[in-house]
Amino acid sequence: MSGQMFNVGKVINTHGIKGEVKVHRITDFDERFQPGQLLYWVIEGKDPVELKVASHRVHKGFDLLTFEDHSTINDVERYKNGMLMIDEQEQAELGEHEFYFHEIIGCHVYLSSGEEIGEIKEILTPGANDVWVVKCQGKPDVLIPYIGEVVKEVHPEKQQVIIDPIEGLLD
Repeated sequence: MSGQMFNVGKVINTHGIKGEVKVHRITDFDERFQPGQLLYWVIEGKDPVELKVASHRVHKGFDLLTFEDHSTINDVERYKNGMLMIDEQEQAELGEHEFYFHEIIGCHVYLSSGEEIGEIKEILTPGANDVWVVKCQGKPDVLIPYIGEVVKEVHPEKQQVIIDPIEGLLD
């Protein structure tokens, strides 16, 4: 492990008795869970554990993983509620207009007029495009689709996103 670590998923439970874990994905990159991928299991108060993915499949919307040398439920039981992370050196080069979740979450969202809408608290990946969940002061959360006609500028280094909402988006 070198520097910073980045979340790619959370182990929410074991699955079956053969060492499989059920993971809530926090990444767009399928290769994070491919066999041979090195992940780190991290939970507060304990040292990170190095795990190498042995198998991956998707079941009912969740990623199911097994790790090398972890062939029974007893081997993986302790990983429940921990985060699966990658070392920053494992990060892939991104194309233009592509960002890591950790760069977007926490950004403040503004209209092109300068009015602040709120802060991005979560990213949903329902299908064709990501949806950014914006926490608004005293109002319900707003869902912003990450599409060119809505999201005009993204400046992770300034923690700033500028949008031009389509009709009905902020109602």
